[in-house]
Amino acid sequence: MHAWPAWVALCWVMTVTRAAASKTKRRLNDFYLRSMAALQDADVPFLIGGAYVVEVYSGVSRRSKDFDLYVRPRHIHAAMDALARAGYKTEMTFPHWLAKAGLGRDYIDLIFRAGNGLCEVDDSWFERARDDELLGLHVKVSAPEEMIWMKAFIMERERFDGADIAHILVSCADKLDWPHLVRRFGPDWRVLLSHLVLFGYIYPGEQGRIPRSVIDGLIDRLRKESPGQEHVCRGTLLSRKQYLVDVRKWGFHDARLEKRVHMDSEDIAQWTRAIAKDEKEPTEAALKQ
Repeated sequence: MHAWPAWVALCWVMTVTRAAASKTKRRLNDFYLRSMAALQDADVPFLIGGAYVVEVYSGVSRRSKDFDLYVRPRHIHAAMDALARAGYKTEMTFPHWLAKAGLGRDYIDLIFRAGNGLCEVDDSWFERARDDELLGLHVKVSAPEEMIWMKAFIMERERFDGADIAHILVSCADKLDWPHLVRRFGPDWRVLLSHLVLFGYIYPGEQGRIPRSVIDGLIDRLRKESPGQEHVCRGTLLSRKQYLVDVRKWGFHDARLEKRVHMDSEDIAQWTRAIAKDEKEPTEAALKQ
């Protein structure tokens, strides 16, 4: 029995791989369509976010099975009920920001805040949303300003969304509502400034896309700001892992307990327990040494 030539075997493997990928894509598209239709039939307003919106605004496509739908906090239970009636298994994964709905091996994320308890999905998200068509359905996608705001705080060891922000800025900075974006960040304006400084480093020839008035205004705040007196660590608003030592061992106040943040001690504990299986995560005993 003769073995196939290497090129024939390679062609066969590539054909099978492409067929499997096509089948997976069709399955996921059917699932996403069914999910959105279930919410629309139940009159639950939602916005599309995540990787899909990054592609809409920047043209950068990321292969991702994640499908993020944003809803107002007051509509999260209605969304879960609608999907449960459609046969989905639903769970309030993290009560301060995220629910999930799954059917078989596929699932969607129902997001109503950021994982740090900020960036709540409010009426303004829907007022500023953009019309789009996805899989034959008329839908609304999150505005680029809200996407920048939500992604700006994601600075984990294993995930940093700064590239998404840079790509959105280089693609449509001239179309952004900059006063609205600055207002969105509020007391966290330093986070916005940090991304704008990085943008100038990443794209030195594109710095002019950022309005000079925005940069000057933020830098003026930086110059005038007096040193803070609070023994607080706001790093926990950027990474749920990397600043545990600050609040557990070094005595810094956890900024997630500030009134403006939609988290309490139990939310923080649950959010931290979810990463306990990470081998690189310091144990409680290690942090107290």
